Amino acid sequence: MRYFKVIVEKHAEGYVAYPLGLKGVVVGEGEIYEEALADVKSAIRFHIETFGQEVLETEAPSPL
Repeated sequence: MRYFKVIVEKHAEGYVAYPLGLKGVVVGEGEIYEEALADVKSAIRFHIETFGQEVLETEAPSPL
């Protein structure tokens, strides 16, 4: 199992979530925090299953 740091932002329309440490664009969204988090988790799984282990960054993401 691998863990990813996920950034969740609140916007007027709801929440947007995206992980650090993956190559490519992976985004989740939802009307509430929990929906956005569940959506991005699903998107991460799909991204890795579709594109393989090469989408995993070998270096730790730089801190914000």
